[in-house]
Amino acid sequence: MRLVREDDSILDHMLTKRERDYCAGKRQQFAHVAARFAAKEAVLKAFGTGIARRMAWTDVEIVKGRGGRPEVCLHGEVAAWAARRGLADIDVSLSHSAGLAVAQAVAVWRDKNGSIAGREQPDAVPSD
Repeated sequence: MRLVREDDSILDHMLTKRERDYCAGKRQQFAHVAARFAAKEAVLKAFGTGIARRMAWTDVEIVKGRGGRPEVCLHGEVAAWAARRGLADIDVSLSHSAGLAVAQAVAVWRDKNGSIAGREQPDAVPSD
C-alpha cells in the first residue's frame, strides 16, 4: 500500500493495535492491511452510512475468530449507532491476493418489535 509506505503512522488511524499486531505478523502484511480496510468500508456501507463525522476507522475492528473466520467488533460511535438502530448481527468475508483486496459485509437488523427484520413470525403454532 503506497499510502502506508509514505506514512506508516496512518495505520494508527486505520487499524486498532490488535489489527496492527495481527498484520505485522503476516508474510504479506500489506495485503492483510488492505483486506481489513476493505472490510471496514464494507461494514460501514452495509450500515448505509459510510464514515461519518464522529466515527473512526478504529471503531470497526476485524479480528480473527474461531477457526480463523473473520469477525467484526464494533467500538465507540459505530457501536452506539448500531445499537440504537437495532443491529442483530454482522457477517464479513474478506479475501486478498496479488495486489487486490476485497470484502463483503452483511448486516442483520431487528425491527421495532425486536424481531429479526424480514423474518415472518407465525401468529400461532399449528397443532396436529
